[in-house]
Amino acid sequence: MKTQNMKHLTGSILTAFLAAGIVGCGPSGSGESETDGGGEDALTIAVIPKGTSHEFWKSIHAGAIKAQRELKEKGVDVEIIWKGPLRENDREQQIQIVENFIGRGVDGIALAPLDFDALVAPVETAMDADIPVVIIDSALNTEKIVSYISTDNYKGGETGADRLAELMGGQGKAILLRYMVGSASTERREEGFLKAMQEKYPEIELISTDQHAGESRETAYQAAQNLLNRFGDEVNGVFAPCEPVTVGFTLALQDLEKADGQVKLVGFDTSVKSVEALREGDVQGLVVQDPLQMGYEGVLRVVDQIQGKEVPERIDTGVYMVTQENMEEPEMNRLVEPPLTEYLSE
Repeated sequence: MKTQNMKHLTGSILTAFLAAGIVGCGPSGSGESETDGGGEDALTIAVIPKGTSHEFWKSIHAGAIKAQRELKEKGVDVEIIWKGPLRENDREQQIQIVENFIGRGVDGIALAPLDFDALVAPVETAMDADIPVVIIDSALNTEKIVSYISTDNYKGGETGADRLAELMGGQGKAILLRYMVGSASTERREEGFLKAMQEKYPEIELISTDQHAGESRETAYQAAQNLLNRFGDEVNGVFAPCEPVTVGFTLALQDLEKADGQVKLVGFDTSVKSVEALREGDVQGLVVQDPLQMGYEGVLRVVDQIQGKEVPERIDTGVYMVTQENMEEPEMNRLVEPPLTEYLSE
């Protein structure tokens, strides 16, 4: 049933809807977990996400465990230490986590940096200490790393533009609600979206492209409400560059009873809420990454570097467009519903 008068709901009901997404692309919890490699000579690899509780980061964690298991079968013992900041906008805490792992003398690090610039110094310090660092998910403003493993986020933005233009019939008015300043991955998606729209779809007018959603579904919902209060009578399509923005804008459209395709919405990344919205027709397309592969490749390439093997400077883990029509196909379903329970005990 469509949500009506959502802004009049009690705080507890709204909190329940947003609970899985308190923080950014995606939300996070706290704490450290270790997966023992089983031997005294095990390599210790720290995997540091932007957050820990959202499905995206759980998929990266699952990929790291998958790599650990495969390495063990080949006679290489690896201990995975998984730790991320409390909030996905807490750059200082992530810096402290990296510095702490340097002090502990881990053998290698796979890091999804919260900020393009803020994590440069601790990463370069790790590399100077002969601790190899592989960057996953979001780029970092330094060449002093082993490898960068991620989606082609620019292409992801272009893919979103193509889908939205198709849904809008190549004409009308569209909104881009940005994520957060300093997030390299989403900024590249936004760049790709804008470039494709400007060059390929000149009959689509971009009526708002300078607003930021902030780090959570709740802040995204508020930003989307503000945009719809201003442009709700004229907007035909929306691009949301990450999961919290997708879910927040979906909620705001439901509030206006325009979430069933009256305003076309193309989002980015999967979660229980975004996939449910896609299945019900409130979202008409999701640009999807392969975070499990990111975590998997991240651990493998750290180990390769430790063992003196050649490591590619750049690994593209792919980008996909999932729609209501193709979401049950095996390749898409694997991305929409990754096998987390196969690797994670939670």
